[in-house]
Amino acid sequence: MELTPETLATETPAKKKGRGPSLYVQVLVAIAAGVLLGWLKPEWGVQMKPLGDGFVKLIKMLIGPIVFTTVAVGIAGMKDLKKVGRVGGKAILWFELMTTAALIIGLTMAHVVKPGAGIHATAANMDTSALDKTLAGHAPAHGVVEHLLAIIPNSFVGAFVDGDVLQILLLAVLMGSALASVGERAATVVKLLEQFSTGVFAIVGIVMRVAPLGAFGAMAFTIAKYGVGTLGSLAKLMGAFYATALLFVFLVLGAVMRTMGLSIVRLVKYLREELVIVLGTSSSESALPRLMAKLEGLGCSPSVVRLVVPTGYSFNLDGTAIYLTMAALFVAQALDVELSPGDEARLLLVLLLTSKGAAGVTGSGFVTLAATLSSTSSVPVVGITLLLGIDRFMSEARALTNFVGNAVATIVVARWENELDLDLAKKVLAGEKKPPALTP
Repeated sequence: MELTPETLATETPAKKKGRGPSLYVQVLVAIAAGVLLGWLKPEWGVQMKPLGDGFVKLIKMLIGPIVFTTVAVGIAGMKDLKKVGRVGGKAILWFELMTTAALIIGLTMAHVVKPGAGIHATAANMDTSALDKTLAGHAPAHGVVEHLLAIIPNSFVGAFVDGDVLQILLLAVLMGSALASVGERAATVVKLLEQFSTGVFAIVGIVMRVAPLGAFGAMAFTIAKYGVGTLGSLAKLMGAFYATALLFVFLVLGAVMRTMGLSIVRLVKYLREELVIVLGTSSSESALPRLMAKLEGLGCSPSVVRLVVPTGYSFNLDGTAIYLTMAALFVAQALDVELSPGDEARLLLVLLLTSKGAAGVTGSGFVTLAATLSSTSSVPVVGITLLLGIDRFMSEARALTNFVGNAVATIVVARWENELDLDLAKKVLAGEKKPPALTP
């Protein structure tokens, strides 16, 4: 079977007959082994960090070409530029609705649980050396104009060199629109991009063979570096955040899926291999190509999938939105800073903007939080030093929520465009029918 975006999601080297357990099982075993090593031999666990970093770098290396080719070919394949604008507009509208809902839910939960109450920390006594090291090299934009200008790359190649998904997305939209406007004269270029995309996805298939190794290294380092017993004082925030993320996925996104006659639980089960990869690496980007393939196999139109999913990775970060509001209020509560309703409203408005610049990779949410607090000036930025020890543990929930949110968003937009085979989706999620890629 040819390895294409359609087959990648369901046909992996480990799953072929006679080649051992599925990738899902392999990654789970690797995560468990990583936890044990980090706990029992922390000095060894710390040394496993390059394994996790290396795997994420391998995937990030491919994100630029994948986003560019899939979006450009997807738009060129639509031919109707009005349709491109319509699909993009619906996607952005949905992203904003879900981001707003996530921000409000995070804000509400932070008020109910009050995870930072009783800490009584003072900004003057905090050691900022670790914070300065974490934020070194990051200069996030603050204003609307700066954010918009940051989307424009300095050069065509520069966007790929920097790995900036938003900039690559802009280039892809421009290229796809140009190819669509030229029509048949650009058929050769479109075909070349499709063939190049097939090659890139083939590389992804090879890289996925080392996913268990990457998950093992990332988890071993996390447990060894930060430990579990040292997190007691901050467990309340972690527990509240994980609970809020689960509520958002199964109640909010679950309600959205039910309106289409689909089940969020079955969708999670359908995406279980990809979710385990995201869990092990704390990066939703690590499963981006597989997500697109799985959604196409579910019955979503390829043109919609290839436009909405990459866009969602920059504009639809529900888990990050929940984290940002809860973390901001945690810092305020810990520093005994009273926020007025006006302060919180301004915080939400700023977060609607800054959350769009957070990529789906480890650590980006932390940097975005620093940029947000700097913009509002309501809460001392130095307060996020309190989160340094547990931010890595919360990145898994952020990435998982972002991942599921983008899957649901794509299904919603495809349904909105009447480009979702709903009967096929129901049968695939129910296990009554294999995705087309697995059909002999």
